[in-house]
Amino acid sequence: MHGMCFTEEHHLFRESLKDFLRKEVVPHIEKWEQSGKIERFIWEKFGEMGYFGLATPEEYGGLGLDLFYTIIFIEELQKINSGGFAAAMWAHAYLAMTHLNKNANHDQKNQYLVPSVAGKKIGCLGISEPFGGSDVAGMRTTATKEGDHYIINGSKTFITNGVYGDYIVLAAKTDPKAGNKGISLFIVNLDSEGVSANKLNKLGWRASDTAELAFDNVKVPADNRMGEEGKGFGFIMEAFALERLIMGVNAHARAEYALEYAMKYMSEREAFGRPIDQFQALRHKLVDLYSDMELCKYYNYGVTFKMNQGDYVVKEATISKLKSTKMADEVVYNCLQFLGGYGYMEDYPMARLLRDSRLGPIGGGTSEILREILGKIVIDKKEYRSPNGK
Repeated sequence: MHGMCFTEEHHLFRESLKDFLRKEVVPHIEKWEQSGKIERFIWEKFGEMGYFGLATPEEYGGLGLDLFYTIIFIEELQKINSGGFAAAMWAHAYLAMTHLNKNANHDQKNQYLVPSVAGKKIGCLGISEPFGGSDVAGMRTTATKEGDHYIINGSKTFITNGVYGDYIVLAAKTDPKAGNKGISLFIVNLDSEGVSANKLNKLGWRASDTAELAFDNVKVPADNRMGEEGKGFGFIMEAFALERLIMGVNAHARAEYALEYAMKYMSEREAFGRPIDQFQALRHKLVDLYSDMELCKYYNYGVTFKMNQGDYVVKEATISKLKSTKMADEVVYNCLQFLGGYGYMEDYPMARLLRDSRLGPIGGGTSEILREILGKIVIDKKEYRSPNGK
């Protein structure tokens, strides 16, 4: 599968990205973890390198590359030991920008997508609400049409890039009585009058800013609505497949990083006159964890292959996130144990990895919600179709 999916060009891209991250990002990670704010200059450097435009057509400043370049981007971001920094980058490129790429019109793309590719505008996605969580259809945020504007009222929470970002792709009810058929998507500037942000204090992902946002009679031009009124739910459901696959890839990549670090440590750490990787109990446990990681990784590559062909992989991507995030939590937990007391120290990577990894089974749809979705697909034979009917 690895040889089938990744070409020599992919491998060269991976090495170039590794070098960029090592030189331009890693020296700043500790500062950003402490401050909870990622400085603007790095966004523009990512833009200059083309990393935000991997999936964007050349017409709008992107590179128009296949999905496996995105997978490499996601994997390598997980291996610099800052889940928060990684989240900020991919939330911009694959949450906000996914909707701009797929659903924005030409003018909207010129105004928001082009500067997003360049790293000059930072985007976020606003779906979850304080009272709704994964219940998208039950959202309470409203957008009321008044002439050539909409008036938006409501709130969103757990919004990565919501404090320091420039715009939000916002889901709101344009017809509160129509259920999921009454949801529309808007591009809202975060400096608009009536928008306020409260920065949330998180267990992990500390380098990224996560916000609860309030919208109090926010006036948004009707030109900033994406697509037709009432089409937002379909757009959201389609994008969830990519988000869940990305969460699955995040998981297998950080598990791989944890195992690589633990194996190196165990080969150097001695107890009773020999390296601890020679003790059968530890060797066998590590091999089991490694095998689970490999299974998830190659499953995720298979889902990527199908998505890259244009398949609507809602079932497969949901399985990816459900199983990979559970696996990663188990791997990181045990790798911390392999390090003994040092695993509990902040000077070693496992403590941060443990905190950052724990969001995996929660963000982008909790594991409980994912199991219910899979129950509907597998047991009830429900079919999910993309908005274009495929």
